[in-house]
Amino acid sequence: MIDLSFAALQADLGTLVLVVFIIIILLIGLGVFASAIKIIREYERQVQFRLGRLVGAKGPGVVIILPVINRLVKVDLRERYLEVPHQTAITKDNAPVDIDFLIYYKVVDASQSIVQVQNFTGASVGLATTTLRAVVGDIPLDELLSKREQINAILRTRLDEVTERWGIKVTNVEIREIRPPKDVQDAMVKQMTAERSRRALVTESDGIRESSVLKAEGNKNAAILQAEGDKQSAILRAEGNKQSQILSAEGYSQALGLIFGAAKNIDARTMALQYLDMLKSLGASPSTKYILPMEFTSMISQLRGFLQESSRDQDQKS
Repeated sequence: MIDLSFAALQADLGTLVLVVFIIIILLIGLGVFASAIKIIREYERQVQFRLGRLVGAKGPGVVIILPVINRLVKVDLRERYLEVPHQTAITKDNAPVDIDFLIYYKVVDASQSIVQVQNFTGASVGLATTTLRAVVGDIPLDELLSKREQINAILRTRLDEVTERWGIKVTNVEIREIRPPKDVQDAMVKQMTAERSRRALVTESDGIRESSVLKAEGNKNAAILQAEGDKQSAILRAEGNKQSQILSAEGYSQALGLIFGAAKNIDARTMALQYLDMLKSLGASPSTKYILPMEFTSMISQLRGFLQESSRDQDQKS
């Protein structure tokens, strides 16, 4: 009984070991199969090496490899940037400036980006700083502050010429800050303040000049209007005087006509009586000197004749 029990136990242990071995083999197979399947995203590529040799870039989607024999290196195709810290450069007029900028780039050839360069970040920063110093050294300080776009374009072009063989495209370079020395900054602030003061004075002078011009224009227009008014007033007064003189002349003419018409019917005796009446008025005046015209003597002779005729007429009647 003991021998049979021991034999059965040995059989059970053999079966158990076999089952465990099979399970281990299955687990190893599942692990190998899982490691052989890679899922690559749309913005990624896997550069495959087989026994050290470059096979090529794989993806996107599902990629099956041979574990241990093949090795994959992941490459991100999205656009990224490098932040280059403050770099001191000397301008053409020997002024030190601190410049920091950003480099935007993207991988266009995944295989070349792995094979051709070991540390792209370090290589790009070193190349960018060297290029920056060369570019800044050809530009004076005053032009440097106003030529950011030109400097960005030069840096991007020169960096792209080098990184092209690495399978990397430099899309843009942006200078964030140009910091001149403290004394230069103070001088620039003073210059800016003086320029603003000058502009303020120019603006004030222009305002005063325009105000004077407008005031002179207003005075000129007022004088013109006043002159026009005086002219119209003088014309109206002249027209009134003219009409008044015409009416006065017409009245005087009509009066003379009436006098002339009446004088036609007056005889010599009536005129003599008028002369006598005038003499009466002269005698009543307080004056002691009288001026008589030469015709007064003929008037006296006519008056004497009139008196004689009157006396004869009275004698005849009696």
